[in-house]
Amino acid sequence: MPLPHPARHHASDQSARRRSRHSPLRSRRQSRPLAPQASLLLGYAKKIATLVSQAEQELGGEDGKVSGELSLGVSTTIAQYVLPRLLGAFLDEHPRVQFSLHSGNTSEIVQLLLDDKLSVGLIEGPARDRGIRTEPFMQDELVLITPPAFESDRLSHDQLVASSLLMREHGSGSRRVAEIALEKAGFKLKSFKKVMDLDSTEAIKSAVEAGLGIGFVSRWAISKELELGALKVVEVAGLRVARHFSLISRTGPEPQGLAGAFRTFALGRARLIANIPRNRSVRAVPADNPG
Repeated sequence: MPLPHPARHHASDQSARRRSRHSPLRSRRQSRPLAPQASLLLGYAKKIATLVSQAEQELGGEDGKVSGELSLGVSTTIAQYVLPRLLGAFLDEHPRVQFSLHSGNTSEIVQLLLDDKLSVGLIEGPARDRGIRTEPFMQDELVLITPPAFESDRLSHDQLVASSLLMREHGSGSRRVAEIALEKAGFKLKSFKKVMDLDSTEAIKSAVEAGLGIGFVSRWAISKELELGALKVVEVAGLRVARHFSLISRTGPEPQGLAGAFRTFALGRARLIANIPRNRSVRAVPADNPG
């Protein structure tokens, strides 16, 4: 059998390569707009999730009450001192709801919401991230606590910077609010005798009781200690650290279904929970605790 002529073989190879370049398979490989398609699909998925949530709310029971499970993220101060009363009051009106709770500092809760791992969140510090809607739902104040034997009820500028200051860790909403207030009043952290970072309000309270320094905590966190005389609040000339606790959700349409019901309750009723008795039982589905 005669061998193929080299020229014919070369031409055949070129023709095959041309056909390959224009084959359907190669064409599909060159033009795959995956990013726009994925974005479109994500938009529809979110709409479906909203519709499902609305259906759960409307079909939750014969009496029309809300039911289902809500994924809620809560920063640590709110989780420890405010959330039990808030959930107790909410469950009185919506007893069929269960909560999947995630706690952490403010930056962690914001990130969980951005990652679509939460329906809504409750935070104690500022959140200016793109994609986040922030709505204040309750007033709070950070106060400066000292051991009960502390010599004064009011500190001057020089007395404050001569103290060891106990602060929450970086990423904490309480820390950020305290830093902003101190800066506005003319204080810089590097001016203090010593600054110690602690990872919870409880740690700050314990350290203050032990005489390790003074620190800023929420008024919500010290009612028992003030009643027992274990801690005391002192004032600083020209310094007041007021803030709001905030409800956060993703930007876009307002939350619907369970998330919408909880948002409406928190924004409209949370200010009244100070008068609710503390011995509430809360049904919650435990989740992670990153903080």
